[in-house]
Amino acid sequence: MIVILAIFSVSCQKGDHDHPSDPEILTRTYPADVLKEWIKLDLQLLRSNDAKLNNFVMVHHWAYSSIALYEALVPGMPSFKSLSGQLNEMPSMPVATHNQTYHWPTCANTVLAAMTRKFYHDSITQGGKDSITLLEETLNKNYQTEVDATVFGRSKAFGTEVADRIFKWALSDGFVASHPPYMIPSGDGQWQRTPPGLLAPQRLYWGLNRPLMAGSVKATQLPPPPAYSSDPKSAFYGFAKEVYDLRNGINSDGQAQVLFWRDVPGGGHAHWLSIFLQVLNQEGSRAMLDKAALVFAKMGITQSDARVSCWKAKYGHNLLRPVTYINAMIAPQKNWNSFITTPNHPEYPSAHSSFSAPAAAILSQAFGDNYAFTDHSYDFLMLPARSYKSFSDAAVEAGNSRVIGGLHYRFSVTAGNQLGEGIANYMNQHIRFKISE
Repeated sequence: MIVILAIFSVSCQKGDHDHPSDPEILTRTYPADVLKEWIKLDLQLLRSNDAKLNNFVMVHHWAYSSIALYEALVPGMPSFKSLSGQLNEMPSMPVATHNQTYHWPTCANTVLAAMTRKFYHDSITQGGKDSITLLEETLNKNYQTEVDATVFGRSKAFGTEVADRIFKWALSDGFVASHPPYMIPSGDGQWQRTPPGLLAPQRLYWGLNRPLMAGSVKATQLPPPPAYSSDPKSAFYGFAKEVYDLRNGINSDGQAQVLFWRDVPGGGHAHWLSIFLQVLNQEGSRAMLDKAALVFAKMGITQSDARVSCWKAKYGHNLLRPVTYINAMIAPQKNWNSFITTPNHPEYPSAHSSFSAPAAAILSQAFGDNYAFTDHSYDFLMLPARSYKSFSDAAVEAGNSRVIGGLHYRFSVTAGNQLGEGIANYMNQHIRFKISE
């Protein structure tokens, strides 16, 4: 690798990516096929026995891989600029040599292969690792027939250098940090382990991770939830009673919604990644690499910061789940439970809403507010596909499913929407992808 980098002169200086290396061969020349193939593999790994992945590992990989892809392609996108200097503590990026040709699909293939391999190294079996190598080599064989060896090597070297720098940056964000043991707070209204597994709280310190957008977490923290009360006349009791009644009266369509947005295996982030892939497929020949990489990066960044902000709020407020309150105050001795298993983390705000809102916002900005689609994410589980008139309709259903399924109070879904929309708005206000913005 050192030899390749020396031969093809990938600069180690921070530079201006405002101009392409070759104005005749731009990123927009190519279809989004390479990204689609890597998203497809990512989803397959999340759903297979070749990996032990979860929401946290997945969104961490998505966020940094999407930034790396964007940085590997932005020299071929003359209207766009690097995110270095804009994202939180992001290092300088290598500079594509001016007046030299790059094959942007090769850059993309190299950076996505490297990032997937680096992030999933400890979480996948040898079979999973082999699938990464197979996809990378298959695409490279095709690309070697499209360009000469010099261009191919230069492109691989550039993608490799971008991946190395982005991954090194990722290692410092708190994902691998050690933390002291956590004592679960006790008292009225405090979160307790939930049935049936009574599992320990999940990823307690995730809210301390470095956000990708400096200031985004502080800007999107929420007001306190409604005051806890056991009084049957209180607002809090009313919210819990709504959950109890909806769960007990759930009909077949409600059950279908809850199961569809259960998002097991893979998690909520993977569901929206699957929707993005389906949109790219629906776009057909209109899906070009530059736009796909841009949307992929915007989604990855906002999903990651929404996760950090959501987790900071969850453990900051540490509110009990409906299942705990209902069994204590509304239906004692009935062993009441949610329609699907309540996740093992505090109530407020709803994570599904916190992730769905920014995903819907980014996709709507890119493809339109009234983009109709049919979601086939869970065909492999034999769950019927669901059709939506817009991305926001899908996000609303995702949140509502958690109320009718007995997992969340409605105010937590509303708060999650507020947080997620705030993250998307923060990106629009503070991060500049286009030179003219």
